[in-house]
Amino acid sequence: MAKGEGAESGSAAGLLPTGILQAGERPAQAKKEPKKKQQLTICNKLCYAVGGAPYQVTGCALGFFLQIYLLDVAQVDPFPASIILFVGRAWDAFTDPLVGFCISKSSWTRLGRLMPWIIFSTPLAIIAYFLIWFVPDFPQVQPLWYLLFYCLFETLVTCFHVPYSALTMFISTEQSERDSATAYRMTVEVLGTVLGTAIQGQIVGQADTPCLQGPNSSAVALGSANHTHSTTSLKDTQNAYLLAAGVIASIYVICAVILVLGVREQREPYETQQAEQMSFFRGLRLVMSHGPYIKLIAGFLFTSLAFMLVEGNFALFCTYTLGFRNEFQNLLLAIMLSATFTIPIWQWFLTRFGKKTAVYIGISSAVPFLILVALMERNLIITYVVAVAAGISVAAAFLLPWSMLPDVIDDFHLKQPHSHGTEPIFFSFYVFFTKFASGISLGISTLSLDFAGYRTRSCSQPARVRFTLKMLVTMAPIVLILLGLLLFKLYPIDEEKRRQNKKALQALRDEASSSGCSDTDSTELASIL
Repeated sequence: MAKGEGAESGSAAGLLPTGILQAGERPAQAKKEPKKKQQLTICNKLCYAVGGAPYQVTGCALGFFLQIYLLDVAQVDPFPASIILFVGRAWDAFTDPLVGFCISKSSWTRLGRLMPWIIFSTPLAIIAYFLIWFVPDFPQVQPLWYLLFYCLFETLVTCFHVPYSALTMFISTEQSERDSATAYRMTVEVLGTVLGTAIQGQIVGQADTPCLQGPNSSAVALGSANHTHSTTSLKDTQNAYLLAAGVIASIYVICAVILVLGVREQREPYETQQAEQMSFFRGLRLVMSHGPYIKLIAGFLFTSLAFMLVEGNFALFCTYTLGFRNEFQNLLLAIMLSATFTIPIWQWFLTRFGKKTAVYIGISSAVPFLILVALMERNLIITYVVAVAAGISVAAAFLLPWSMLPDVIDDFHLKQPHSHGTEPIFFSFYVFFTKFASGISLGISTLSLDFAGYRTRSCSQPARVRFTLKMLVTMAPIVLILLGLLLFKLYPIDEEKRRQNKKALQALRDEASSSGCSDTDSTELASIL
């Protein structure tokens, strides 16, 4: 009997591959082997980071220049312009969860689940972006033209940016690697804003945008000589906007190509074992009931709204309140260059002292400079100093939300370990709330200028308009920043909690990988036998 059993064992051993037999003979040793951590190369991180530039370059150009373009170049009246800005941003906000829903229903392909969205949206987005800066020859259709292509572009750029934002969770399973890649991304995104500001501002700044002198200047402008000069100068300005749009569209394409070629999506080990994907609405319900997420987006909702108010009205504020018509593009450049150089400092700071501390110090540092802008008289040197100092706070506002969202998602995965595919929902609804609020702010601010008596293409504005612009750029953002910082007191994920979550997630991944290897070996063994 014993001999027969030995012969049977030997016969089975001859049929089995050596690797399977060894795995069965030494299961304990296989489990003890340390799992190799996934390290991203600098090239991977740079290629990932470059993908954030298209959204920031185009968003910066639209955020800083679209309002003044509609009012003074396309010569749209303030009320229709406010409708375009509000509806465009509101539609942009609505498309984020819509695209997030569609992505959550997407299957994994050879390119991944997110990359196909980035690839196919890019060519259509650059066409729509270019047409935003084109002035049609029929003035009566201009509001509809700008509304249509503004909404179309925002839809297409959302199809790029939502999957790109969710890609943070799929470039590595290591929290430290994701944080490092996020710092690279934020640096490149701020460089993107610098690039957008420099291209749009410097190209447009070279054109002589005509303006009308005095309250009776409309009649003067109808004179043949002045009218011809005004028309020629306006046409030059319109062509300058088109040239800037073409350059920015080219950058969009180049960055998208680098992202697609240099980054590969990775699936979580425990996600691949899931037989059935969670429905979007169940995932949405779970996400919206996750306390840390609600507290995080509530805080950043107010702080982001503050910086968006400054962004949307800064060009008009510099032109009419401070009187620096030919300097506002250089002031914008100073802000963005300062932000670019301080991103690495903030990354070191949040690593050394924690992300909540970085939020309090980084975002609140803008308040003294906004107060100084509100109180000071016209002084170009002081304005440049304030611009450089404000860039430090802008850097923190850029870096921190995208650095803290992955922590919230990790916390969610620990509490809902079988709920996967929710990453696009987290990112898309965060962007939804901030964009919708910014749409309301831009619409209300442009309407406020209309009520204050804004005069299109005028070289100067009434005192009420100048005062309204000062309030929109200084006092309103200060109030919003203070409200946001108060809400951050309720945010529960500090550094100790992050460390606990990291250990628990690593244990979950190790367990899933070990279970996956065991299941695979058992299946292969059964099929061979």
